[in-house]
Amino acid sequence: MSVLWKAPLPSLGDRRKRSVGLLGGSFNPAHEGHLHLSLLARRALALDEVWWLVSPQNPLKPVKGMASFQDRLGRAQKCVAPYPFLKITDIEARLGTCYSADTVAHLKKRLPGIRFVWLMGADNLSQLPRWRGWTRLVKLLPVAVMARPAYSLPALAGKAAKRYERCATSSRKLSGAIPPAWTFLWLKEHPASATDIRAHQ
Repeated sequence: MSVLWKAPLPSLGDRRKRSVGLLGGSFNPAHEGHLHLSLLARRALALDEVWWLVSPQNPLKPVKGMASFQDRLGRAQKCVAPYPFLKITDIEARLGTCYSADTVAHLKKRLPGIRFVWLMGADNLSQLPRWRGWTRLVKLLPVAVMARPAYSLPALAGKAAKRYERCATSSRKLSGAIPPAWTFLWLKEHPASATDIRAHQ
């Protein structure tokens, strides 16, 4: 089963070498859009693995309507089951972090040999300035933003994209780039939406 950290957390200073994309979110629920994005990002960025950071509770989303953490982990595990290079992790629950910048700082300290890349959809790029410590996050690791229907153009005209427009680089160079560095991936878009799925359940 493609799950990380059911065993004890990696010890500090683990220097195993690989490139890993981090996809954070509530995954309420995990769906084909998350899978589609992860597979395309892995290929476009030449990543060894993609880890889904399932959040116990996104600070920007209401508790009402949020499925239990265990249910969301379980559905995410089923989504990635055919793909051994896609991993599900409960690291935020184990570390007690709820802000992405804090989670990434812990990961980089524990796993200094890994080249991490933050993965996000264009919808999250638009709201990135609302995230606590968002400029710190961008300075911690390279960021790949993936096109999403109706969000891409507004996101590219938004505050975060404008602030870091001079830090844009090519997708193949991103994992080895010194942050702040980011790229926008005009990949084939997928229409799936967790909001729509919940509305029809």
